[in-house]
Amino acid sequence: MAAPRSEAGLPPVTPDGRYLVVRGRLWRRTRPDLAPADRETLVTALMEARRAVKAATAGDADALAGARRAVDAAKRGLGERGPVWWDDGAPDLNRHMARNTPYAAWFADQKDAAG
Repeated sequence: MAAPRSEAGLPPVTPDGRYLVVRGRLWRRTRPDLAPADRETLVTALMEARRAVKAATAGDADALAGARRAVDAAKRGLGERGPVWWDDGAPDLNRHMARNTPYAAWFADQKDAAG
């Protein structure tokens, strides 16, 4: 069965907006309270850092480590890593399989709707 997709062809987003689901796995979304300009700056930094990782894998260990730190810093700024951006005490389920989380019933409904 194909993975569920939203109407726009994008991965489904949990009802609370905290995660998107790719191949059944939850991935934390960007903080919704980021100003658009800040988000754009961080996304640009993330893309530059990812390109630096790709370029550095050719052999320079120091450059690779620096590029990976830059990726981590951008992802933390976006709220995709590090402390959670919500404040209701809910645990971070990033990288968990949706079927093994409190989102299991919702995810099953998504798969049923896609099939």
